[in-house]
Formats: sequence, structure tokens, C-alpha cells
Amino acid sequence: MSTRREFMKQVSVVASLGAAASMGLGLSAARAVAANKGRWHMPDEGDKHQRAFIAFGAQEVIWEDFTPDVQDALGLIARTIAEYEPVTVFCRENERDLAEEKCGTANITFVTTELDDIWMRDIGANFVIDGEGGLGAVDFNFNGWGNKQQHADDAQLAALVARNAHASYIRSQLVGEGGGIEVDGHGTGIMTESSWINTNRNPGWSKADVEEELKARLGLRKIIWLPGIKGKDITDAHVDFYARFVKPGVVIANLDNDPQSYDHEVTLVHLDILKNATDADGRKLQVHTVSPPMHPRQNRFSKQNPDFAAGYINYFVINGAVIAPEFGHKAADTKAYELLSELYPDREVVQLNIDAIAAGGGGIHCVTSHQPLA
Repeated sequence: MSTRREFMKQVSVVASLGAAASMGLGLSAARAVAANKGRWHMPDEGDKHQRAFIAFGAQEVIWEDFTPDVQDALGLIARTIAEYEPVTVFCRENERDLAEEKCGTANITFVTTELDDIWMRDIGANFVIDGEGGLGAVDFNFNGWGNKQQHADDAQLAALVARNAHASYIRSQLVGEGGGIEVDGHGTGIMTESSWINTNRNPGWSKADVEEELKARLGLRKIIWLPGIKGKDITDAHVDFYARFVKPGVVIANLDNDPQSYDHEVTLVHLDILKNATDADGRKLQVHTVSPPMHPRQNRFSKQNPDFAAGYINYFVINGAVIAPEFGHKAADTKAYELLSELYPDREVVQLNIDAIAAGGGGIHCVTSHQPLA
């Protein structure tokens, strides 16, 4: 079973690049729009979207000979989403033509900017709304998952996304990533301690401090903490590979059945926590499980690659559809498709081959984000 983004640790680490920017040094609470604390809340991913986002940022220094394949996969995801809702693709100026070729132009807008990589969920803005038509964009100061990878350009993207969306820019004092956030839109969040309460992001912050800031920035009343696991992948175990809200009170959780995987014990612990948890309104959670394929299709992306991310739970909910992965294991792919179709009866489930992205330890949810309809 995959250890996810461990593959990315093989690239050069530029810990100092953009350190001041990514840590928010010198930023006052007033500039962080502190007056809006408690007014904003992050809606459920399944609520109506204004648009989706993708970062067409694969580069050879990181992806090596997989780069064209990753670009193809990003293009496939962009074209598929564009059938259901508008898409903004961020790309480098010198790759604008290539991005248009791969992603198409129907229902797609292109914005040129410098990028380090492709992980839009982690580097983009985390949108919040106020229920009165207001739109906010929270920046959690991306620092390359604890200075594990170059990130000077990616650390600037959240602010650009906020400007383009004409959203109120809200800069948290916390360091973290969008892939580490899961909410039900009604006051409950699920997070992993391993990614948020970690000295490589937030030295000196207690669990209580982290929780208070997350609640304030995202409009949460309760956070269900899963332990996760540090150091096994570049993200330190983002929640979007472990547990997702389908709707308030209903969760889908990853259950790794491979006894050789470190995730086997971790997902059992997570499942026990979730089954005994209640949400912010006191409801006991209804928990469904989905398991990775024990034997995904074998190709140059997955063969002898222990970091191949064959996780069905890393899907993206959009207007009218659920964009999910398939891994060439007919029984497991079908089971995942049927479960998602049951849990999202008002949406079409579309499964895509994203093996090139999975080879780098991520999935569809990792390379996308969205702007809610305020």
C-alpha cells in the first residue's frame, strides 16, 4: 500500500526559500482581518461551487520523466471538471499554450503565475463565507509541508487566488494546508494531529492553541482529531486520505486492509475514533468505509513504487458530479464506484485514471480546490 508523497522527498529541498513569506512574519492581527473572526465559516465541499481550480505546475526537477504524464493527468481532470463547472487553471507564462492544449479551453480560464508544483489543495486559498454574500479566503502560510520541498512560488498562490476572487484576504498565524482540512459546513471539522500539531509547521503551538485558531478561521464549533502519523509521507498524513464528510453526520473513512502497510493500524484507530464520535450538534456519526485496492494495475507509475497513492477516498465533489480515481482493479474500482454512487445519489460518479499523479503520492482532491458560491 502507498505511503503517498514520500516520492516527493527525493527532490531537492529548499527550506529557506520564501520562509519569511510562508511564516507570515511581521503580519499584524489587524491585517489578518481579525475583525472577521467568528463571522466566517467554511461550507461543505458539496455545496454549490462558483468554480474549481487546478495548478498546472509539474516540472522536471520534481517529476523527472513523469512530467508529461502528470500534465496529461492534470489536463484530463481539468477537462472533466469543466463539463460540470467553470475551471481556473494556474500555469507558468511559458507553458500557457501547453496548458491550453492539455486542459482544453471550454469553460476554462487561464491565469499565469510562477509555480513550484501541482498541489492546488495545499497551496491555494481556503474559502469561507459569511451567509450574507461575503467571501473570505484564508491563507495558512504554506511552507512546503514543513520545509520538505521548494515552495517560494507556491507560498504566494493563496493571496493571488484571493485577489482574483475579490475575496477578503484572511491570513492565519498557523501554518498548514488545505488537504489537512475536512469540514461538514455546519460547524464540525476532522483533522489529523500529525499534520497540524507538528513542530515543522507550528512550533510552540499547543493542541488547544491550534484548535482555537482553526475554529476561529473556519467557523468551527468542534474538531474531531485523528492521530494520523508523522514522517511517513511528505504531508504528515493529511486528513483527505483518511476521512471525508459526505454530509453532516455521515463520514466515509479509509480502511487499509493491507497488514504490511503502516496505514493498516492507523486506519483502524481512526475508524474506532470516528465510530464513537459525535458532531458539533451531538449526532453520532454514521461511518462508511472504503479500502484501497490490494493490487492496483501494474505500470511504470505503480510497479515497485511503495509510494503509489491508490486511495479512493481522495475524490473531489463538484456541481453535479464526484470526480474519483480508478486503479485498474475491477472489483475494488466497482465497489468504490457503487459506494460513492450510493452516498452521492444526486451526482454522477466519474472515475479517472490518474496513475501519474498517484505515483507522486497524491490524488484528485490534492490537485484541485474550489471557490464556493457565496
